[in-house]
Amino acid sequence: MGDVVSSHLDESRREMITARTRDVMKDFSNVYEQQYAVALFNSVRFEIEGGGGTQSQLLHRKDPLAGHSIFSGSLFQYLEENRKWRNRFVHVPNSYTISLYESKAAHERHLHPKVTINCAGYKALTSMEEYMELINTSLPGIKAKVGSHPFIKCATQFPLILWHPYARHHYFCVLTEKEQKKWHAVLQDCVRHSNNGLSEKCTVQTPAFTDAVRLHRQAKGHYGTWEMMCGAPPQILANLVMETLQPELRNVIGPRLKGKMQQRQRNWMLISDAVYKQVLSQTTGQYEALVEACEAQRGPLDARLRTDMDQIITSKEHVSGKIRALVLPKAEQLLRTSIQPYISSILEALMDPASRGFSEVRDVFFREMVEISKNSLNGGSKERLGEHMERLSMLAFHPVKMQSCYEKVEQLNLEGLQQRFDVSSPSVFVSRAQILMREQMDNAVYTFEQLLHQSLDAQGEDDMCKAIQRCQDRVLKKYDYDSSTVRKKFFREALLQIIIPYMLQQLSPSCSPELPRFKELIFEDFSRFLLVENMFEEVVLHSVTKDIMMAVKEAAVQRRHNLYRDSIILTNSDPNLHLLGETPPVDWATKFGGNEPEDSFGGGLEGGGSGRRRRQVVSMIQLEGVPLPYESCLEVPGVELIPEEDPEMCDSREDDEEDSDLPEDPKSPDSVNEIRDLINPVVEVVLPVSKENQSDMTNGMEMSTATITLDDGVQEDVTHVTTLVEDVPRKSPQNKTSPQTILQQLVGSKKQEADKEHQEEEAIKNAIQEMEIQERDSERIAEVCAAESDSESSPKPPLATDSRLHDDSGFQSPSNEGLEEGKPQPVTNGLNGEDKIVDPVEVEVVLA
Repeated sequence: MGDVVSSHLDESRREMITARTRDVMKDFSNVYEQQYAVALFNSVRFEIEGGGGTQSQLLHRKDPLAGHSIFSGSLFQYLEENRKWRNRFVHVPNSYTISLYESKAAHERHLHPKVTINCAGYKALTSMEEYMELINTSLPGIKAKVGSHPFIKCATQFPLILWHPYARHHYFCVLTEKEQKKWHAVLQDCVRHSNNGLSEKCTVQTPAFTDAVRLHRQAKGHYGTWEMMCGAPPQILANLVMETLQPELRNVIGPRLKGKMQQRQRNWMLISDAVYKQVLSQTTGQYEALVEACEAQRGPLDARLRTDMDQIITSKEHVSGKIRALVLPKAEQLLRTSIQPYISSILEALMDPASRGFSEVRDVFFREMVEISKNSLNGGSKERLGEHMERLSMLAFHPVKMQSCYEKVEQLNLEGLQQRFDVSSPSVFVSRAQILMREQMDNAVYTFEQLLHQSLDAQGEDDMCKAIQRCQDRVLKKYDYDSSTVRKKFFREALLQIIIPYMLQQLSPSCSPELPRFKELIFEDFSRFLLVENMFEEVVLHSVTKDIMMAVKEAAVQRRHNLYRDSIILTNSDPNLHLLGETPPVDWATKFGGNEPEDSFGGGLEGGGSGRRRRQVVSMIQLEGVPLPYESCLEVPGVELIPEEDPEMCDSREDDEEDSDLPEDPKSPDSVNEIRDLINPVVEVVLPVSKENQSDMTNGMEMSTATITLDDGVQEDVTHVTTLVEDVPRKSPQNKTSPQTILQQLVGSKKQEADKEHQEEEAIKNAIQEMEIQERDSERIAEVCAAESDSESSPKPPLATDSRLHDDSGFQSPSNEGLEEGKPQPVTNGLNGEDKIVDPVEVEVVLA
């Protein structure tokens, strides 16, 4: 593998990659330094003038994932070094980076992970077919056959693949479909979080960076949305370099690759990953130096801005007026012909799946409230309420429970509009909507927690159900308002992201040559804060903002979208609630449990210096203490040796394992036979019968009447006698007495002659009486039965009894001393006086 990379990435080619990266970073740095001053001006102006949108009705949690981890478990990983599958323990902390350890013990000992994956820019796939479609574009002119596997043969039919256009791919698999769905939801959440973009708290660095990347790409002719605008700034810059560098290297190196199609694809991905690592290491160092240099100038720039803010604003408005006179007529013409007819279509494509997604968030939250109310109504304990609230607090970050919400938005389709407005993929808008949905869910949960805690402290815990209901209704009303506000903002931003790049692409050829002459109208002292390119874009944005606002207002009137009209504005409607936002989060496990909260989600992980165990958001699939196959990280032997489980069978087995350590509760009889057994008790007696003569007998029940006294002194009537033949693999001597004869002498039969009927009834009565004598005097049933059936003076034969009766009774007759327990003993001295050896057979006596 190393030979392939080193042979195609020699010293000269690596120097070329370094030079190309340096050139891109130099161009970007010039744009970033300009945009940094503009972003600082906008930030200081906003701070002085104030403003902002409507106030949120729900509370915001400051650090929702403090003390939690997302998920951990074991799966199989494909190692490209030796092309083998190995078992790995995976830990996903609250930073959403994926750490793979050799075993769970290695993680618990705080050893370094084998692999750490930052999921920014990745896609989580669950089938080889999806993976093949993406691989087919890796090398031009090479198409893999449908169903063929590149590089690897998956160990199970449930794969999990992390795909990246430039970096290394990661291959995993699990044993069941249930595990695959849960792992896929977790991996998607890791990708979603990593692709969330830059922090909005950085009011200067974030807008400066995003504007610099956008302007740099526009200078190269790329105006539309960009999928690879994800991850940390160094990763985004590495993607920016690879956007142009990878096609060039592929055209040069691709034809030189040797081997079969699969081998060439594998070698190319190894080369691409090596190039990406080299580029990323350079962009990381150079970006850090760039930010450090700009931050060093922030103090003097900030002081100058605050001193000359009025003059700078006046100069900007003057220059913007001149640019508006040039641009506005062309922009309005473009709007009428090419944009206004499509605004309603774009908005409809965005609103329908987004509205369904936010509605599903409300439904999921409501269902969790119902579960908590049921616990209260059914007399649930405080500890039980604490467990429910602990789970509820992490509902927004539970990727499996939130999956139904995310799937609604994934149906977003801009087919037909993508080509016209140069939208590379709707994934940018899907990810943004999913992040907003997660934030709204967490806000609703946090607000409910604070309101319920306040209510319980004020009114006590006597009427907990009513308190839960009041808090629930209050939170749902606030959620409806906030979700409407968030959605309308999302629709406006999405429309601008789609329309503005298209307008700039259409207007730039005619307007950009005219812009340099407006620089002469700006004072030199203000030239760092006022750039004509930014003012040109602001004029274009303002020209279309009115149409977008009107379109969103018209959509708010439609009831099916559940949007509040802009005339309904709630400002500071609940000041007491917002005071609760300053209080610390409620630790429900401590409040109701009275002790240190354990990991209620399974698979607890060590915390920081506090000594508390981290609580895990997503529950473990495997139970704690249950060994996994190949837990010792041995090589996976092959596909045929890895058991595949049916999901339903897996569910039932897990349920059985969970309940195995718990004491069994009394259960009611579910079948007719069980009910009959309760009405008619059964007593089992073992009688001898030979193996050869068992064919003469059949299992059956015969009518009879008798009385028996049970242990508790209650007398029961015997109504039926059932004969059960047991096959005992033992060789019998010849001349055995027929078991048919023995049964006729013991229990009787209606088919016998009339003159023997009285004798049969007496035999049954005497047998039952002898059983009573056995319980009182510890005499064996065999002796009593033999005495009744044999009137001669021959010795009483010992009768073999069921070993289960011996074990359960807790006593042993002296006649059994020295006999081996657990094995049927031979019966000698037949009923007719002759010495015979026979095998046991069971006889059930059914009590009325």
